[in-house]
Amino acid sequence: MRTLVIGGGGFIGSHLCGRLLGKGHTVLCLDNFLTSPESNVADLAGRPAFQLIRHDISRPFQPEGPLDAVLHLASPASPPDYLRLPIETLQAGSLGTFNALEIAKAKGARFLLASTSEVYGDPQVHPQPESYWGHVNCVGPRSVYDEAKRFAEALTMAYHRAYRLDTRIARIFNTYGPRIRRNDGRAIPNFITQALGGRPITIYGDGSQTRSFCYVTDLAEGIERLMGGDLHDPVNLGNPNEISLIELARLILRLTQSRSSILFKPLPVDDPKLRCPEIRPARERLKWEPAVPLEEGLLKTID
Repeated sequence: MRTLVIGGGGFIGSHLCGRLLGKGHTVLCLDNFLTSPESNVADLAGRPAFQLIRHDISRPFQPEGPLDAVLHLASPASPPDYLRLPIETLQAGSLGTFNALEIAKAKGARFLLASTSEVYGDPQVHPQPESYWGHVNCVGPRSVYDEAKRFAEALTMAYHRAYRLDTRIARIFNTYGPRIRRNDGRAIPNFITQALGGRPITIYGDGSQTRSFCYVTDLAEGIERLMGGDLHDPVNLGNPNEISLIELARLILRLTQSRSSILFKPLPVDDPKLRCPEIRPARERLKWEPAVPLEEGLLKTID
C-alpha cells in the first residue's frame, strides 16, 4: 500500500511509519515539526520506500501519485503544547482534518482520524465506552484540544455519510514509550525525567486520579488493525488497566532507583479525575488488546 501519514514525524506517527515500512508499505510522512523533532524519523529517512514532506496540513496539499490510505495524526497533543499553541491546535483539528479528508476523497483512499480520549472530558461514566457522549467544558483552557478533536470526529463522519468515504476513527488513550519528549508535559515523561535528574516528582492534585497507559507499539498495532477493519464508528484504543498517579510515581522511583521526593501541586482546571477505556469493540472486532505490561514498557522508556 501507498500510505500518507500526516503528523508522521510525531511520537506516535513515527512509530506508525516504521511499522508500516516494516510491512512493505510505501510511506509518505507529512509533518511541519511544530512540536516534534525531525530526529524522530532520522532512521527512516534513508529508506527508498519513505518520503518526508515538510508541510502544515492546515494549508491545502495534494500529493502526487495514487494513495491507498490517509492517516491524520497531526496536532499538538500534550497540555503544555496545546495551551501554548491554542490557535494552531484548533486549526489542525478543523482545517487540517478538512484538508486531510479532501486528499482521501480525491485519491479514493481509506481515511483514519487519530482522535483522543479527551473527547470524554472529565468523565462521569467509568470506564468510558464509545457510546458515552462525554462531560466537556467547551470553553475551558483544555477545550482547544478537546473541541478540535470532537469537531474532527464530526467532520469525518460527515464525509463518510455524505461522500461514502471509507473512514475510521481511533480514540487514543494515554500512550508512552521511546521517543516521547522529555518535556512533553504528561505524567510518564515528566516523572521519568524528574526521577533521572534527581528532582522532585511533581504530582498535580493528591495523586488519586487515575490514568491508563498503553505502550506505543501496542497502539501502532491497534491503529493498523483498525485501518484494516470495517468499523466506521469511533473505537477506543488504549490500555484498560488503570493506575493512580501516586502509584505510577512510586513505580518509576523504584525502576529508576531514584531518591527523588514527591511534590504535590494544585490540580489544573478541568484535569480529568478518571481515565480508562472500555475496549470491548477492539477486542471483539479487531482481535486487539495491549500486550506490553506497564513495568516492561516503562523500563524501555527509561532506557
